[in-house]
Amino acid sequence: MNKQPSVIVSLVPIATLIFLLTLIIPIFGSDALSGGSQIAILMSTAVAVFIGMAFYKGKWLNFELAMIENITGVSTALIILLIIGALSSIWMISGVVPTLIYYGVQVIHPKFFLASTCIICALVSVMTGSSWTTIATIGLALMGIGKAQGFSEGWIAGAIISGAYFGDKISPLSDTTVLASSITDTPLFQHIRYMLITTVPSMVITLIIFGIAGFTSTESDTSTIQAFVTDLDHRFNISPWLLLVPILTGIMIARKVPSIITLFLSVMLATIFGLIFQADIFLEIANYDLTDKARDLFKGVMLTLYGATSIGASNEILSELVATRGMEGMLNTVWLILCAMCFGGAMIAGGMIQSITSAFTRMIKSRLSLVSSTVFSGLFLNLSTADQYISIILTGNMFKEVYKKMGYESRLLSRTTEDSVTVTSVLIPWNSCGMTHATILNTPTLVYLPYCFFNYISPLMSIFIAAIGYKIKSKLSYKS
Repeated sequence: MNKQPSVIVSLVPIATLIFLLTLIIPIFGSDALSGGSQIAILMSTAVAVFIGMAFYKGKWLNFELAMIENITGVSTALIILLIIGALSSIWMISGVVPTLIYYGVQVIHPKFFLASTCIICALVSVMTGSSWTTIATIGLALMGIGKAQGFSEGWIAGAIISGAYFGDKISPLSDTTVLASSITDTPLFQHIRYMLITTVPSMVITLIIFGIAGFTSTESDTSTIQAFVTDLDHRFNISPWLLLVPILTGIMIARKVPSIITLFLSVMLATIFGLIFQADIFLEIANYDLTDKARDLFKGVMLTLYGATSIGASNEILSELVATRGMEGMLNTVWLILCAMCFGGAMIAGGMIQSITSAFTRMIKSRLSLVSSTVFSGLFLNLSTADQYISIILTGNMFKEVYKKMGYESRLLSRTTEDSVTVTSVLIPWNSCGMTHATILNTPTLVYLPYCFFNYISPLMSIFIAAIGYKIKSKLSYKS
């Protein structure tokens, strides 16, 4: 680059993206992810490249390499995403999720459902270190239980995501936790212990809100829930043996088997159990014609793993719940993530991200403004780069020297980075996390956003703790 663009110029591609999305989303609605949003992102990428090359002497090779590097960085996530598409479908059709729902509806009382959902997802996510895996497995089952008990999709998804991101944030197995600590040169467990100061109060407030919402909700008629359970039992061969699939998956996770291997083996396990317990459903999916049962079973399994399936049920909610999309259902999300990575790469190569974030650093004059600037920079980077990993790396690198100069410990930076980046990524429709979880839960980001209390209380809690200065030390005399 000949020189770095100004802040106003750097905001032009982002303003273009926002403008295009405001046109596309109202017109296409939920179908915006089928192409409209991707085109908006690519057009905004073109604007960023044009500005960089036409006015600041940037070279195309630099833009191209930045985009390739971004895409390479999420390649593993894309593979995981495709496997999750197959996993969520086979867990449903094989009867694993229906079995979890069948027993869960009868065990979890509606008054405690939202709080219980949040706690369950938090525990699973702490053990797995992955919000994605938690939401794609136990989250799907809890979504079914919640619908059967009469809760809206937004409330259920909010409780699932709040719990999942609590674990993703503090688990030593979480890649974002490891990344935030390593990029800021903070020992991992020191980073986790320091995060508890903001994370635990945020979760307590979240559970109080979900508890109140559960007790003030209007319960479904018991007969309605019982009818749902009966329909589930009639449609699927419910068996406690099917619980072995999530149990064995949990054991693999506990033994730290790599995520891709764990998910793949879980798909294989569910397929085997599905052939044992739900062979009739696989034949139904394959349009069994009584000529070659083995061939049609194979066809039914393959259609379940990669394609959309819909099996009839007497209950409309149940029919909607057990409909699956397989790997095919993830392709729009994969496409969107690839486009988002191109946009982030163009913004980085054009010096626009650096220009905007440097504007935050110039406003730092105290402890409170330091933490607040870090929080808002992290949120902004999530909005502009559309990827939490890039945002964590950029936020850590950008503020590392600033924290040192002001005499603050690196653990304050690592904690603030997680409080602002990791948890807010899921709230942004075009961010890789927001897109993924909206697809998995079949609930638009803007529908569940108001109910993800943990995810927006966390950054506010980080600012509040900075304001009161609790356990924040500086070698210099900076104050709030």
